Amino acid sequence: MDFKFYLLVFWRRFPYFFILLCLGIGAGVTAALLLPPVYVAEARLVVESEQIPDKLAESTVQTDASEQLQIIEQRIMTRDKLLEMSNRLGIYRGAGTPANPMTPDEKVRDLRERVQIRTFGGSVQRGQSTATVVIVGFEAPAAQMAAAVTNEIVTLMLQENVEMRTTVSGQTLDFFTQEVARLEQSLAQTSGQILKFQEANEDALPDSLSFRRNEQTAEQERLLELEREENQLRDRRNRMVALYERTGDIGRVEEDVRTAEELQLQELKDRLATSVAVLSLDNPRVVVLRAQIAALEEVVAEQQAALAMSAVNEDGTQLTPYELQLADIDGQMEFIAEQKQQINSKLEALKASIAATPGNALTLDTLTRNLQNLRLQYDQAVANRARAETGDMIEALSKGQRITVIEQAIAPSKPQSPNRKKIAAMGVAAGLGLGFGFIALLELLNTAVRRPADLVNGLDITPIVTLPYMRTRGQIWRRWLIILTSALVVLVGIPAGLWYIDANIRSLQPILDALLARTGLG
Repeated sequence: MDFKFYLLVFWRRFPYFFILLCLGIGAGVTAALLLPPVYVAEARLVVESEQIPDKLAESTVQTDASEQLQIIEQRIMTRDKLLEMSNRLGIYRGAGTPANPMTPDEKVRDLRERVQIRTFGGSVQRGQSTATVVIVGFEAPAAQMAAAVTNEIVTLMLQENVEMRTTVSGQTLDFFTQEVARLEQSLAQTSGQILKFQEANEDALPDSLSFRRNEQTAEQERLLELEREENQLRDRRNRMVALYERTGDIGRVEEDVRTAEELQLQELKDRLATSVAVLSLDNPRVVVLRAQIAALEEVVAEQQAALAMSAVNEDGTQLTPYELQLADIDGQMEFIAEQKQQINSKLEALKASIAATPGNALTLDTLTRNLQNLRLQYDQAVANRARAETGDMIEALSKGQRITVIEQAIAPSKPQSPNRKKIAAMGVAAGLGLGFGFIALLELLNTAVRRPADLVNGLDITPIVTLPYMRTRGQIWRRWLIILTSALVVLVGIPAGLWYIDANIRSLQPILDALLARTGLG
């Protein structure tokens, strides 16, 4: 390999190499100078477990920490909240150009790319759960702005956490409060239905069924007894009528027709006679007996007077003993007939109530079962409401699971990106690569004869002597002037043109960010 020849070729093509190298250096230096600094401020948060053990009092908010953080992140990254925060903090004050200002959609998209929320921990390792740590960061061209926005995002996260937990606990308490009120109303309605049903079916309830059956049996026995008495009175009347028609006399009256007062009066008189035989007339017992006898004699006298008045016909004539006996028997038979009618009516009512009792028992059992179920639900709802009240109190006092700040965001002392040295070095490397590549491409495409070896290889002849092309001093200076001018244009004109485009026509920041993101230098 003829290194001297290739060195001469490189030196001959050096102007192209130099121009491309200057182009790479200019592009790298321009990019390094044009890219604004990016400051990143970070805050650190930790998710703390409940302050009160679950065995003593349990919070009604049972959201997992990771799920809760995801919900909070989605809430604070909504369009309205991001735009409100950007307007309040002036994040995009002076951004864009008057002719082409940033739209709300571009602001929201840019904020979502610049906000960083990373979660670590929260997993179970070797039977023990690790703490959940949240790192919140924000990228900004100014250090103070990065710290201010990061702390604002932390404040929004804390507010959303408190609001979400208190809202959930409050909604839980409201639900069980409404449930208790609804069950109270249902209990009152069902109790009212049971009371109304019992009042409407007072005589056909299952708890009095045995009593009514016993009463039915007693009334049936009483009816049979009245029928026997009626038959006896009817037989007696027939015999009396037959005897009177045969003999004109009714015979001796065997029944004692004295009233109860007359019998009691006779008994008191017998006791008085016995007492006077052994006691004096002034004895208190004798005095009491005489007073009772006097009172009963007045009653008996009134009864006899009333009997004497009733023992006459309509024409005023005195009734005969036969007529008196017939009237007495007819009166007893009429009384028995009335008693039988009352008993039959009562038996019909008892029969109807006994027949209706099974259906009433089924309805009453259904209502009672509903009442018991409602009471169980009510007791459970009251217990749940008590737990909900405790959980709401725990969240109101921030004694449940909470997010606390362990490290506030402070203004960073130096930007995180871009790496200007690295970008400039990449520009130099790109220029070197372009220069060497361009020279290699030219040599591969050039088939002209440039050295004796090319004559031997190409024409198969051996030259006696070869003479190179000799340039004049003017040509050499003119060639170097063109090279230096081109390098100056590349080194100065390209950065100046990019600066003019960025300042007056269109911002090159998005394009540079995209290029750096693809190359991994952002």
